[in-house]
Formats: sequence, structure tokens, C-alpha cells
Amino acid sequence: MKRIIILICLYLVSITASANDDFPGRAIYKSVPVIELDELYKQKSSVVIIDARSQYEFKTLRIKSAVSVPLVLSSKKFEKRMREVRDQHPGKKLVFYCNGHNCMKSYKAAQRSMTYLKMKDVYAFDAGIFDWASKYPMEAILLGDTLKDPSKLISKADLKKHFLEAIVFIKQADKKVEILDIRDRIERDGFYIFSGFEKSISLNSKDSEALDSYFAAVKKSGKPLYVYDMVGKQVRWFQYYIESKGIKEYYFMKGGANAFFKIPIHKLMD
Repeated sequence: MKRIIILICLYLVSITASANDDFPGRAIYKSVPVIELDELYKQKSSVVIIDARSQYEFKTLRIKSAVSVPLVLSSKKFEKRMREVRDQHPGKKLVFYCNGHNCMKSYKAAQRSMTYLKMKDVYAFDAGIFDWASKYPMEAILLGDTLKDPSKLISKADLKKHFLEAIVFIKQADKKVEILDIRDRIERDGFYIFSGFEKSISLNSKDSEALDSYFAAVKKSGKPLYVYDMVGKQVRWFQYYIESKGIKEYYFMKGGANAFFKIPIHKLMD
């Protein structure tokens, strides 16, 4: 009997360890309860699903019924928005999500709501948007339309093949290509890597018309498109926009502008 009990305990420990390996945030945010993929699907009409990512990510790909409350909001704005959500949906379970297994925003937003706003019945859906969209494409919105076909999701491999190491990106980006800086204005802070050559357009709603006009010109020129952001994260979502515009030859700077700053001067002079 003791052997059986020991074996059961070891089995349960192995399951827990495996879950923590797949979802590393669970070990870090132990006080945040989680909800699994299929369980959230069953409850989708009776809970409030909250997207903790940026507005641009939300507008690119999201859960159909989700509301946007970005974690990056100031404490006051986050609290105000969450109070509004709670008042609009009294008594309902609040479920935060972000990009996936290694994304911590869903846990952080849930913990923030539980600890500082004293909200109850708060959960993290840590499988994230890609697991959801892959299994339930009819309940996902891609660029304003129902996804329907999960093959439209861009894989990590398809993203990776468009990355260039920063030094290679710098040396290839010349007057024969179109160079686009999609950093936010505050991230640029007056510093441009290709001063005089690149086009700078932020990924916000105010600049959407300028971005559309720029892409029409890029497509007409037939030149390859070279894009960089601050840390190499925004391009993952911007790729959907590029593909939707029919641009075939495009490249991203791996690690973004931050990677450029780390290149030794002597390598730039070679």
C-alpha cells in the first residue's frame, strides 16, 4: 500500500512539474488561478474575457468576445477601466489572456486586479491567443474578420525566416530598399538609425492612413521592405499587416533597434 501511495505521489509531482515547464508563469504567480482552454470555451458566454496586450495586438488578432484592458495602462487608467468592466458585468468571472504559454501579462493583470483592486473571481487564461485561435478559429478575429481558417495564422517558423541579424540588416538596408521604422515616437526620442533614408510611422490608429499610403507606394516601387521596431516584438504582429498588403519580400531586424545599439563600432565600420 505504501508503495502505491508513493507511486501516486510521484506521478502527481511529475504532472505538476510538466505543467509548470509548459506554463512557467504558474510557478511564479501561484496565487493566480488559471482556466484551461476547453473550459474557457465552454464558459465563454458567461464570463468576461479580457485582453491584457497592447491595442495593436488586440486589433490584429483577438478572441471574438474579448474586451481590451492593456496592462501597459497607468495604474489609474487600468483601475478605471477595470472598474467599468466590473460594473458592466457584475458577478461574472473575469478572465485575462495574452499571447501564450510564456507571456506573463495575463498573470500580472489578474494579480493586479486581485491584489490592488480587491476583485474576486479573477483568472488567467495562460494558453493564450494562439492556442485559442488554432482550436477555435470561428471564435477569433484576425484583422477585423472572423479567422475561420487557422492556417492563416503565421507560424514562428514563418516569422523567423524574415529575420536578419542586426549587422546584416544594417549593411543590406540602403537606397535600393524601403526602410520603415515602426517604433513609437517616445521610443525614437529623436534618434534614427538610417537618418534621411527611413520612413517613420508608428503603429497607432492616428497613423493608419499614412501607413496605408506608404504601403501602396512600396508595392508600386517593387523594392524589398526592411522593417525595424524597438526590441523585435512588434514585428510579429506587423507581419500580418504586411502579408495583407501583398508585400512578398520583407525583412525584420532581429532584436530591433536595441540590437543595433549593441553592435561594436568597429563592425559597423567594416
